[in-house]
Amino acid sequence: MMGRQNSRRMRALRLFGAALLGMIFLAAFLAGCSRREEEREPLARGQYYIYYLNSSMTRLVSRVYEAQETEGGALVEELMGQFLTVPEDLDCQPALSERVTYQGSRQEDQVLYLYFDLNYSSMSAAQEVLCRAALTCMMTQIEGVDYVSIYCGDQPLMDRQGNPVGAMAASDFIMNTSNVNAYEKAELTLYFADETGSFLVPERREVVHSINTSTAQLIVEQLIAGPSQEGNFATLPPDCKILSLSVTDNVCYINFDGAFLNTTLPVSEYIPIYSIVNSLCETGSVTRVQIMVNGSQDVMFRNVVSLNTTFERNQEYIKQ
Repeated sequence: MMGRQNSRRMRALRLFGAALLGMIFLAAFLAGCSRREEEREPLARGQYYIYYLNSSMTRLVSRVYEAQETEGGALVEELMGQFLTVPEDLDCQPALSERVTYQGSRQEDQVLYLYFDLNYSSMSAAQEVLCRAALTCMMTQIEGVDYVSIYCGDQPLMDRQGNPVGAMAASDFIMNTSNVNAYEKAELTLYFADETGSFLVPERREVVHSINTSTAQLIVEQLIAGPSQEGNFATLPPDCKILSLSVTDNVCYINFDGAFLNTTLPVSEYIPIYSIVNSLCETGSVTRVQIMVNGSQDVMFRNVVSLNTTFERNQEYIKQ
C-alpha cells in the first residue's frame, strides 16, 4: 500500500529535480519565482516577468515586459528573445550562457518543451539551475503552460547524478508572499519514513526560495510537500498547514492546524515528530522543537505522544 501511495505522490509533486551541487556551490545563491509573484504584483494583460542574472551571477532579477504577441509559439519566441537580450539600463546578463544556442520549442498539453544545443550541459551547475528557474518561471506565466521541460539536443535534461529532471512547475521554486525580488538556494537534509514506517531516512534536497523565508519554515514546508526519492514515504499530511513558526534561543516553535493530527499515514507514532525535529536540528541553529496544534501544547498526538514538551534530536529513529 505504501508503494502505491508513494507512486501517486511522486507523480503529483513534480518536485524540483536538481542534483546536489556539492560544498563548492554552498555560497551560490539561486533565484526562483512562482505564480504568487503575479499575485503580489498583478500585471496588466500582455505583461510578463523576464528574468536575468545579476552582474555577479548570484541571483535572478526580474523586469516587466509588455509582449506584442498574445498566444502560442509566437509568444514563446518573443519572450525567449527578451530572455536572451538584457535591457541596456539593467546591470545584468542573460541567465543562459552565451555559448548555448536556443533551438526552438513545442507544446504538448500543458507542457512546454524548450530545446537547446549540447552546450547547455556545459554550463556551471550553479548557472544551469539559475537558468532553469528563470525559464520555468518566465514561461509558466503564459496561459496554458503549466510545466517546462528542457532538452539538450534530442535528450531530456539530466541532473548531475544522471537522472532526468523532468517537467518543472513554477511552484517547484519555493517562495513566500512578501514583496521581494531576491531568492537563494538552500541545500536541506530532510527525514522521511522508510518503507516500514518505523524509521527515518535522510533525503538531501536543493530548493530555491525567497530570502525572506527562514530555513526552518522552508524545512517544514518541504516535509509537508513529501519525499521526492523512490523508497521514501511521507511523514506529514499533505493538507497540513503551518499557522506560525519562529526560532528563539535555538528553540523552534511550530503551530500547526488540526490537519497535523491526521492519522491516515501508515507510520509509527513518533515518526512524524522526529521527522520534523531531526530535520530542523540539521540546520545547527535549532536544538529543540516545540510543536503546537491550533495554538495548544496540551495535545496527545495519536493518543501516545504528549506535545506538552520540547523535543530534541533523536538518533534512534534514524535508519542505520
